[in-house]
Amino acid sequence: MYPRLRATLLAVTLLVVLGGCAATGERLQTAQSLDRILESPARPAADRARDVYRHPKQTLLFFGIRPGMTVVEIAPEGGWYTRILAPLLHDHGRYLAASRPLQAGNAGSERAYRQFQDLLASDPAGLGKVELAPFAPGQATIAPPGSVDLILTFRNLHNWMERDVAGAAFADMYRALKPGGVLGVVEHRGNPALPQDPKAASGYVNQAYAIRLIEAAGFRLVGVSEVNANPKDAKDYPRGVWTLPPLYIEGEKDRARYESIGESDRFTLKFVKPR
Repeated sequence: MYPRLRATLLAVTLLVVLGGCAATGERLQTAQSLDRILESPARPAADRARDVYRHPKQTLLFFGIRPGMTVVEIAPEGGWYTRILAPLLHDHGRYLAASRPLQAGNAGSERAYRQFQDLLASDPAGLGKVELAPFAPGQATIAPPGSVDLILTFRNLHNWMERDVAGAAFADMYRALKPGGVLGVVEHRGNPALPQDPKAASGYVNQAYAIRLIEAAGFRLVGVSEVNANPKDAKDYPRGVWTLPPLYIEGEKDRARYESIGESDRFTLKFVKPR
C-alpha cells in the first residue's frame, strides 16, 4: 500500500474511533444528568410514581437527546416532561414548550394556560428559561424553518386524529426540524387485529397506521423501542384508554383491576427528517 494512502486510511479510522468515543461520552454525560434530575428531591412524588410507566431516561436517550440541543415538546400541559427537559437543557440548549394558543372565554384553554404559567413561576431557577411556542396545526409556525434538533410528542396523536389535524401537525413539525433532525413519538398502541378508527375514539392508535401517517409527511422511521410497552393492557375497555391509570375515568369501579394493569401499552418511534 502506498504510504500516503495508508496514512490517509489511518487518519480516517482514527477520526471514526474518536467520533464514536465522543458520542459515547456525551451519551454517558446525558444519562448522568438525567439521573440527577429524576432523583432530585424537588421533583414531585406524583411525577416519580409514573417513572415506572413512562421510563423518561430510557425514552429520551433512545431519541438521542443531548443538553446542547434545541428541543420542542408538543403540548406539554401538565409539565411532567417539562420538569425534566427544562433543567437538562437549561445551561447549553433551548427548550420550547409548544402549546395551543390561549382561547379567551374557553374555560379549558384558560385553565391549561394558567396552570402551565403557574408551573413556570413555581421554579424560576429551573424553569425560567422555558420558551413558549404556538402549536396550531396548519395555522402557526412552531419555530423558524430548519431550526430545531429534536421534537417530542407524548400521547398526543389520538387527539390530532380526533380533530382531523394530524397531517397538518406533522407537516408543521417537519418544517421546524433541521435536516437530520429527530421526531420522537410515544402513543397508546392499538390492537393491530382491529381496523384503525380514523378518529381514535378509544385513544389507541395502531403502530403501523401511525408510521404510515408520519412518513406521509416526509419523515423516515429509524428506530422502534419497546421501552414503554405493557403487555397487560387488553385495549378493550368500554371507556377507552382513559379507563386505566392515571385517569381512572370509571372512578372506583374495578379500580384494583386497572391498578394491576398499570398505564397503557405504548409504542415509541424515532423518525428523522432526511438530509
